[in-house]
This record gives sequence, structure tokens and C-alpha cells, in this order.
Amino acid sequence: MGCFACFDGGNREQRKEQDRLASAEARAKAAEAAQRRQEQFEKSAAGRAARAQLQAAAKQSTNSNKGEPALKMG
Repeated sequence: MGCFACFDGGNREQRKEQDRLASAEARAKAAEAAQRRQEQFEKSAAGRAARAQLQAAAKQSTNSNKGEPALKMG
């Protein structure tokens, strides 16, 4: 019985390669779907509001210290 395991080696490698290709294809499709969702979000009102909020926060953080050191040695 132990000898029959030798004959399945090629099949197992072929199945492993098919699984690898299917997994790569699934990852590619998931990445495309994520990209589409991101683009749709950016075009939506919520996406525009989020972008405006991030820009306002970035502007506020650059203007917040007005040339004074962040840590004052006292």
C-alpha cells in the first residue's frame, strides 16, 4: 500500500500549482474591487468631505506652532 503514495506526487504538485494560480487570481480580483470601491468613495459626498477634513487638519497642524518650539526648555 505504501508504494501507491509514490504515484500521486505529480497530481499533488499539479493541484498545488492550480491552487496557487487560483489564489493569485482571487487576490488580483480583490485588489481591483478595492480600487473601484476607493474610486467610488472619493467621488461620493462622504469621500469629498473626508478629503476636505484631512486637508483642514493638515493645514491646522502646519500652522499650529507659529514658529515657537514644540518643547520649551524652562
